[in-house]
Amino acid sequence: MDTIASLFSFITTPVSWVIVQFHKVYGAIFGPDTGWAWGLSIVSLVILIRICLIPLFVKQIKATRAMQTLQPEMKKIQERYKNDKQRQSEEMMKLYKETGTNPLSSCLPILAQSPFFFALYHVLNGIANGETIGVINQSLLESAQKAHIFGAPLAAKFTDSASDLASLDASLLNVRIVTAIMIVLMSASQFFTQRQLMTKNVDTSVKTPFMQQQKMLMYVFPVMFAVFGINFPVGVLVYWLTTNVWTMGQQMYVIRNNPTPGSKAQAAYLERLYKHVTHHGKTRSRGERAIVKAIVAKGRDRNDAERKFINGLTKVGFAAQADGTVIKSEAQAAAQAEDGTPTTATAKRQQPKRQSKSQRQSAAPAKGADEAVSLSKSDEPEDTKPSGSAGTAKQAPSKPGSAGRSKAQSGQRKGGPQRPKSPSKK
Repeated sequence: MDTIASLFSFITTPVSWVIVQFHKVYGAIFGPDTGWAWGLSIVSLVILIRICLIPLFVKQIKATRAMQTLQPEMKKIQERYKNDKQRQSEEMMKLYKETGTNPLSSCLPILAQSPFFFALYHVLNGIANGETIGVINQSLLESAQKAHIFGAPLAAKFTDSASDLASLDASLLNVRIVTAIMIVLMSASQFFTQRQLMTKNVDTSVKTPFMQQQKMLMYVFPVMFAVFGINFPVGVLVYWLTTNVWTMGQQMYVIRNNPTPGSKAQAAYLERLYKHVTHHGKTRSRGERAIVKAIVAKGRDRNDAERKFINGLTKVGFAAQADGTVIKSEAQAAAQAEDGTPTTATAKRQQPKRQSKSQRQSAAPAKGADEAVSLSKSDEPEDTKPSGSAGTAKQAPSKPGSAGRSKAQSGQRKGGPQRPKSPSKK
């Protein structure tokens, strides 16, 4: 550990300085030698570090989701080049380069936090050994050694002997109870954080080895914390428990407000968003508009929860737009298809089709009317001819049409073989 501490010694002075500054504030409230002053100083250090790491945490989320998206392609590459490991590695690197992803991005917060962890451990270990370190002078060292958190000294460990704890004015039983409770809470918070990630924020439509790895880590990490925790000073346990609780709360916020597509958390989020939009008639934040915009842009690639959300809006007369807004328009909502092209474009494409169809339908009656007019005109010269002429008398039986012929046919059926001659044969 001395070798590791020496590697991170460059950050020991800044960490000790931050603790001392927080100790001045809390010491004025609770007293400089109390466990509250030193314990809250460590908690405040954690909060400050985690706030500074928020941009890296955002990158971690994006990298993790990008890796989840690439899992099917990675599996295809592994199966295609399973006998050629070199070609497999080359194709993997090519895939990472084309998509702009980095497998190490998901480890950035842990890697960035590790120097502060080892620096704090080095500071607390120096306090336990009675050594001044960083900006902690002799008076601050004596004050830190007197500080107790629930009866356990700040520098005490679970593995310390009774004689070592007696020099710190503490009992073995009290120290082991406090450290054991803190180790259990630290492991439980880590397990719950990983479990909510696996059960709520994982795309259930894609089964990949990545999910099995995450499930394995869900059980491995708490065991590691329990094993290594017995060698951590109480101050380091406070630090690690605080950072685990912060990570758990931060992840709960992300899962609730920006869930992974295809996960159970996304289905619950879209259900809440649907209720809000139908009640207020609009999206309320930039994040909601970004999610709606992404859903609209997917089109036919939407998952079940996203299709249910779009169809639900359509049924109640709302339409999701390409910019992420939601408007109330029954005409647009009726025109919007389930697989979703922009509603205005759909209406523009469908409108000429309806006009051309109506024109074709109106053209048929007009043509029939023209034929009727032409027939009536052809009949007019015959009506103007004199009624007493022979030609008119001869042609009269043939012009009425079916009436004369039906009578002749009926007479033929009743009269047997006798059949009158038609006027044309006379």
